[in-house]
Amino acid sequence: MAEVKAQHYDALLAPVITEKSTLLSEENKIVFEVPLSANKKDIKEAVESLFKVDVTKVNTIKVKGKTKRFRGKVGFRSDFKKAIVTLKDGQSVDITTGL
Repeated sequence: MAEVKAQHYDALLAPVITEKSTLLSEENKIVFEVPLSANKKDIKEAVESLFKVDVTKVNTIKVKGKTKRFRGKVGFRSDFKKAIVTLKDGQSVDITTGL
């Protein structure tokens, strides 16, 4: 396992806790919100070093921000990126405890 570096904390912003991500956790998958600049290699290294698990696959999704109206004025939500990290069989991470 790689040693923990400060840049690993920057590669993962927050876990995504939704109904769909909870269902994915049964398949050894974890969903994280990551910076738009993060790549799959950085995400894999960060998860492996912070949680001491083996990552088999990383899928990323770029989510475009929605246009919203508030009191007649147009606003935009920010774009963000999600990473779905697949762990090796038999391994899991309890993301509710934090780092």
